[in-house]
Amino acid sequence: MTQIKAAEAGTDRAIYPSLANKRVLITGGASGIGAALVEQFAQQGAAIAFLDVDDAAGEALALTIAGAHYHHCDLRDLDALNACMTTVIGQLGGIDVLVNNAANDDRHDVMDVTAAYWDERMATNLRHLFFTAQAVVPAMRAAGGGAIINFGSISWHLGLPDLVLYQTAKAAIEGMTRGLARDLGRDNIRVTTIVPGNVQTPRQERWYTPEGEAEIVAAQCLSERIQPADVAAMALFLASDDSRMCTGHEYFVDAGWR
Repeated sequence: MTQIKAAEAGTDRAIYPSLANKRVLITGGASGIGAALVEQFAQQGAAIAFLDVDDAAGEALALTIAGAHYHHCDLRDLDALNACMTTVIGQLGGIDVLVNNAANDDRHDVMDVTAAYWDERMATNLRHLFFTAQAVVPAMRAAGGGAIINFGSISWHLGLPDLVLYQTAKAAIEGMTRGLARDLGRDNIRVTTIVPGNVQTPRQERWYTPEGEAEIVAAQCLSERIQPADVAAMALFLASDDSRMCTGHEYFVDAGWR
């Protein structure tokens, strides 16, 4: 297992001793926020498995990070997901931290939505979070506890256009978090949600002109664009023992944009 020290990692961010040697599973870990999660958990000395469908990006990232293992997994396919979860749990010997990051925010018009598209969007952005959580519960119970970190979105809090199905799923994630926290809390399993604002990733830059990006910053309280590392920093805290009494709630990393 990787044992990267702060100086070796070239970072002045916090180091959480409780994360050393933790077994961490990250969904959607090949790029964007997910890649920052993989990198920063590795800097904490964790053993990491991450799932994605972008094999080129996932395999390239895994080659650069000691202790990180990439697995191809289409989270919409529950049979494939269950098989992958069994493999990962066996490979790591359990899971201490689950980070449910994977999502897709494709734009859509209300009148273009079909029943099939609805089902596909819910499978992409909501359903797998429950079933990955369900899969890790036995291992977390056996270990005496764990942390499940779900990813929500600022979008539904703002009511942004052309995202109604994405916002429906992301709103439901906050309700799921609250319910899971109640049901799993006596097993010392904490469940939280991170709500990112508009994070400057290559994917998000596809949607915004320079003028649009300036509007985002103007709507925030803070004057800088949010970076993937800023969101990953919140995940590290929520995964660590320093947040041992944090569960059932949302934690915003939005630069005050709402």
